[in-house]
Amino acid sequence: MKSKKVVLAYSGGLDTSIIIPWLKENYGCEVIAMAANLGQGEELVGLEEKALRTGASACFVEDLRQEFVEEFLFPMLKSGAVYEGKYLLGTSIARPLIAQRQVEIAEREGADAVAHGCTGKGNDQVRFELTYKALNPKLTVIAPWREWSIRSREDAINYAESRNIPITAKRDKPYSHDDNLWHRSSEGGVLENPWNEAPEEIYKLTVSPEQAPDKPTEVTIDFEKGEPVALNGQAMSGIDLVTTLNKLGGENAVGRIDLVENRLVGIKSRGVYETPGGTILYAAHRELESLVLTGGLLRFKDTIAPKYAELIYNGAWFTPLRESLDAFIEHTQEKVTGSVRLKLYKGNCMVLGRKSPYSLYREDYATFGEDDVYNQKDAEGFINLYGLPVKVKAMIEIDGTGKSSYSRPDYSKFKRD
Repeated sequence: MKSKKVVLAYSGGLDTSIIIPWLKENYGCEVIAMAANLGQGEELVGLEEKALRTGASACFVEDLRQEFVEEFLFPMLKSGAVYEGKYLLGTSIARPLIAQRQVEIAEREGADAVAHGCTGKGNDQVRFELTYKALNPKLTVIAPWREWSIRSREDAINYAESRNIPITAKRDKPYSHDDNLWHRSSEGGVLENPWNEAPEEIYKLTVSPEQAPDKPTEVTIDFEKGEPVALNGQAMSGIDLVTTLNKLGGENAVGRIDLVENRLVGIKSRGVYETPGGTILYAAHRELESLVLTGGLLRFKDTIAPKYAELIYNGAWFTPLRESLDAFIEHTQEKVTGSVRLKLYKGNCMVLGRKSPYSLYREDYATFGEDDVYNQKDAEGFINLYGLPVKVKAMIEIDGTGKSSYSRPDYSKFKRD
């Protein structure tokens, strides 16, 4: 199929830099580049000029930081989603937003196709294309990595050099990085051997614990209905709050994760992630929930958090299931308002205190001192009822065999000194 006008999700990295001329050579189409500003900073410098110089007819650099924080990061934070117990989903959560804006530009500019630079081995191709299907399934999808003869990063570098396309990728440092307001990910190179220690040179947001200060840093985060609104008593926008926590956490070596994860396509991969601000926010939010949610609600919410993480990781953001889970999660956050105090020290994020006007913690109930609200004799009846199934099972076994299946210890095996 031939397309007349294609909107390319453009980052200015190696892959998308060579895709512009490749599309023009192989599809004979007009190429519009769309870059998303999600807080990656210096990577955006000169991006429009580079895209135009390599053959794009236009390049739109879209500032999506506020939407990223308010409509994607904070809902994820409130859900408690963590993929495979470690990954805070910094790359995964960004893709549906980028693809959404890409579709919007395609419709506005009259394009008949969209393209991305994701490889056929990774998860991102799914995340982009599920969004395309959900928002405008009539658009043709072009995925060059599934079509062209380029098979490696080395091939891609050779292609770029043969066409005088400026790139920053080096043969001796073939790392793949993804940066945004929430995190930095690193893959490839020596990281492909899971036995190798991640080299210090790949880290950008965090110092090592050995380099962190000997004096801890204390922070206090205020929440309203599950969303962070202030840091150390100062009201902040979501963008500023995450950015400031990234700095404070990074200076104290907080937020490094080294993970061998299971990709949706069936391949295991090794990724190194830095999420200093996110790590602090997750710890604080969870601690506040423990104060204001009932035990049953908190435990049930914990059962859906992995599913929510799976939906994000697998690119299923624009689905009825995610929207329905959000409705439940939003209801749980009605009283997640209060403050959490934490200590950041050499890679550790330790909770020091928490308070909320909706706290369900009652000191007069929990005290080990004398109280007038809890009759300890009541515990006997509770234990008798709670333990009744265990008791009945043991009585039946003893009546039938003379002993319960959980036999008493054989004390003859124990020798006296």
